[in-house]
Amino acid sequence: MFRLGFAPQRILTVIVGWSKRPLAGLSVLGVVAMLATGATGQERLSVFAAASLKNALDAVNEACSQTDGAPATISYAASSALARQIEAGAPADIFISADLDWMDYLSERKLTRADTETRLLGNRLVLIAPAGSGAQASIGRGFDLAALLGDGRLAMGNVQAVPAGRYGKAALELLGLWASVEGRLAQAENVRAALKLVATGEAPLGIVYETDAAAEPDVRIVGAFPEDSHPPIIYPMAELAESDNAGAGAYMKCLQSAEAKALFEANGFTVLAPVMSN
Repeated sequence: MFRLGFAPQRILTVIVGWSKRPLAGLSVLGVVAMLATGATGQERLSVFAAASLKNALDAVNEACSQTDGAPATISYAASSALARQIEAGAPADIFISADLDWMDYLSERKLTRADTETRLLGNRLVLIAPAGSGAQASIGRGFDLAALLGDGRLAMGNVQAVPAGRYGKAALELLGLWASVEGRLAQAENVRAALKLVATGEAPLGIVYETDAAAEPDVRIVGAFPEDSHPPIIYPMAELAESDNAGAGAYMKCLQSAEAKALFEANGFTVLAPVMSN
């Protein structure tokens, strides 16, 4: 639960004002949630973050709240969906993408503060199966992914927009496997949705980040994609140009603290940004 520091009339006014702007994917409840504040009445920081960050960033967010006050309100979704919401005017203070492309998309439109853009984390791409599956793979050129897939579908993030899907497609193309599975995909709106398809047994195989596989006990890693088979998996973060929250800079600094580094690494991420002291 969260407490609102805005008077109901102000919330209604803001929502009505935004109704004239096409905020794709945002419900009224989502808009209200982004106006969440702490018990002090000070406006709470709003972070838009890639879905694959949820477990790690929730832990880091709680740790940062011990020193910086109330935890930030975090909205998780595909980086593509979040970037388009920001472009459409969704109010947020910080954006953390699962790839450089969607950060560049906003940066090119002057929607980020370029001097705050930071390459925060790295990740790895893996092939997963349900926990009870006996599937094994050595992923490389000539690997018969279609045979391992059997009659099922390959769960992936949307290959046109979701970073995990785009990384996965790039790897399959470079390894010469794309043509054999292109017509047998179960494309999901974000990587966590693809993970769920495998965890529930709806898909026999899926392509996700290593950190997603580690967070879900109902899947197991079948094999890892060679790191040179796809662009480097990099999570950049930036303060958004329209943000007027004075706490944004301090929060980004906390995400680069030694405590945050330990929590990110415990969740399987590689920390790329240098550690900053408080």
